[in-house]
Amino acid sequence: MTKRFYPVLILAAAFAASCNNNGNNDSTTPETEAPKVNTVKNIGYSIIKTYPHDTTSYTQGLVVYKGKMYEGTGGDDSSVVSSKLSRLMETDVTTGKALKSLDIGKKYFGEGITILNDTIYQLTWTEHTVFVYDMNFKKINQFSINTEGWGLTNNGKELIASDGTSNLYFYDPHNFQLLRTQSVTMNGDLINSINELEYIDGFVYANLYTTPYIVKIDPASGQVVGRIDVTQIWNHIKQIDPAADEASGNVPNGIAYDPDTKKIYITGKKWPELYEVQFGN
Repeated sequence: MTKRFYPVLILAAAFAASCNNNGNNDSTTPETEAPKVNTVKNIGYSIIKTYPHDTTSYTQGLVVYKGKMYEGTGGDDSSVVSSKLSRLMETDVTTGKALKSLDIGKKYFGEGITILNDTIYQLTWTEHTVFVYDMNFKKINQFSINTEGWGLTNNGKELIASDGTSNLYFYDPHNFQLLRTQSVTMNGDLINSINELEYIDGFVYANLYTTPYIVKIDPASGQVVGRIDVTQIWNHIKQIDPAADEASGNVPNGIAYDPDTKKIYITGKKWPELYEVQFGN
């Protein structure tokens, strides 16, 4: 996702009603709300290796499939955030260069991607369109959805999408019919701005748009059970490229997992570097 900003947390404030004074001296004392219990674990990480990343790529989706990295980017002919059209790419991890690239057209702003059963799915932002490709980037189908498109991943059976709200949407990959919707909460409060997604060992990991946080979500309950703070990486990127900030939209975005090697990769929009990282428990 790119241009629209949503607050990260929707906080519901609860107040006790004050009493009516009918000429009597009795009054009631507002109830005190019990403090919330923090159930979210802070998860550490270590950087294993650093790779170059294409700074023209306004990263919206990042995937490793059968040992190869694929990236979906945003941008259109009038876009100020990307110097290229929205693309679907196979990239060389070691060089950051595109090995294969497909422009999806001026009409569309590309968003999250995922690959399931040798089939590539790519969301678009506000066009309510999902493109479906074979592994040679030949378009084989397209579907319509009712929400905006932000992030996309899969659990091996279902496609899981975000739209910048507090919801995760589960779709049938054969026809993109909505199966169910799961709201996401952190310590009992809804969280917003859920963006790029990656399914790792039974959990959905998600970038929170414009923030340095990656959250670990239990997809069955929607509860955030862990949070990763990549502020140090982002600060390092800003030293390399001062344009990598909230105002420019060049924020952390992009999580990819290789289930064969257990390697995890993260990057950001138009960042000059991509990182192989290891998350703590």
